[in-house]
Amino acid sequence: MAKPIYLVGGSKGGVGKSIVTMALIDSLQSLDETVLLVETDTTNPDVWMCYRDEVETATLDLDEADGWIALINRCESQPDHPVIINTAARNNHGVSVHGVTLDSTLAELQRPLVTFWVINRQRDSLELLKPFLDALPNATVHVVRNLYFGEPAKFELYNQSRLRETLERAGGQTLDFPDLADRVSDDLFGRRLTIAKAARDLPLGNRAELTRWRHACARMFARILHDPANALRSA
Repeated sequence: MAKPIYLVGGSKGGVGKSIVTMALIDSLQSLDETVLLVETDTTNPDVWMCYRDEVETATLDLDEADGWIALINRCESQPDHPVIINTAARNNHGVSVHGVTLDSTLAELQRPLVTFWVINRQRDSLELLKPFLDALPNATVHVVRNLYFGEPAKFELYNQSRLRETLERAGGQTLDFPDLADRVSDDLFGRRLTIAKAARDLPLGNRAELTRWRHACARMFARILHDPANALRSA
C-alpha cells in the first residue's frame, strides 16, 4: 500500500493549521519518512517558506478543479512519499465542490486519507467540518484541540457535541496539540526556520522549550502514525 495522505484542515484562519503541519512534518521526519508537502495557502505560505529547502514541495490552488487534478497526479506518481496537505482558510469552498474528486480516487491510489481537523473553542470550527465530511466521506478525521486556546476541558462545544460522538464511533480520535511559547513560535515563523533547524540554532532556553513541545507533539502524532487502523478503508 502507498503512504498515507495527511490533510491538515480547519477551514478557518487562526486556529493553528500551519504549526500543526510543521509538527507533523517533523514527526514524520523523525520516523525517517521522506515527505511531500503540498502547500495550498498561496497568499501566505508560511509552511512552504520554512520547509521549501528541506522537503519536496508543491504549491497548488485547491479552489480550482485543476489543483485537485494536480494533487491526485502527484499522489499517484510518488506512492512512497507521505503527502502532507496544508490547507488555506479559504479552501472550504473548494473542498465542498471538488473534494469528491480526491475521495473517488483513494481506492485506486491505495492511500488512506487521514485528516487532522484543528479547532479552537468557537462554534464555527465545528460547523465548518460538516461540509468537509460530506465531500470526503472516506477520510478518517481526527479532531485536534489546539491547547493554545485553553485546556481540554474548555473546549465545551466540541467535548459535548454529537459530532464528537459520530467521529469517534467512525474511528477518529480527539487529540490535544500542545501549546508552544509565543517567543519560540515567533522564531519559527518570523525567521522561516524548520523545527529541526530551530532546535540547533536558537538560544538554549528557546531550544529547551522547543524540545519539550517537540516531544509532546511526537507523542500526540504517534497515536495516529503508528496506528494500523489508518489502513485504507475497504470499499
